[in-house]
Amino acid sequence: MAKSNKPKGKLVRKFGENIFGNPKYDRLLNRKPYSPGQHGQSRRSKLSNYGIQLQEKQKIKFMYGLLEKQFRLTFERAEKMKGETGTNMLQILESRLDNVVYRLGFAPSRPAARQLVSHKHFLVNNKIVNISSFIVKPGDVIEVREKSRKMDIILESMRRIKGDMDLSWLSLDKAKMKGTFNAVPDRDEMQLTINEQLVVELYSK
Repeated sequence: MAKSNKPKGKLVRKFGENIFGNPKYDRLLNRKPYSPGQHGQSRRSKLSNYGIQLQEKQKIKFMYGLLEKQFRLTFERAEKMKGETGTNMLQILESRLDNVVYRLGFAPSRPAARQLVSHKHFLVNNKIVNISSFIVKPGDVIEVREKSRKMDIILESMRRIKGDMDLSWLSLDKAKMKGTFNAVPDRDEMQLTINEQLVVELYSK
């Protein structure tokens, strides 16, 4: 399982965005809306084009919890697909099981979703899948295992869901703790503040 040792609080402050999804980082950004470090409030270094591209790659990599090799392999896979490489890359990342579990509201963050998946708390089409990077396909049904439905982390996360799913490519039955991956999302359906073209430019050098 991919794991970064960098403190998540410092990363969200570095990027100025709650890239991990956990509500506690929204509170942190409200309290400290500036970069970490001694000069975080007063000094803003101007990044070169390369620095901007590299930072965007790091942002996406940390957001989805990938290590460098995994991220590179994802990009190379996206390059071989038809269509725009950047969009292809994000579609692969959004189709990962850990991301889908997070997006359905079964976990408060992607890291939490990854841990829950690895501990066998979810079924895909009635079969246990404990591989975070498993690619979910249109029509696949993801549900919480019967014995895991009273876990506090899952129940607390689901309580945050208000009304219907706001992602058209997913549907959720809260009562049954079951969701469906309706389709691979188009770029404008992902609700991401990411400039994936910067990553394409970085790898094209």
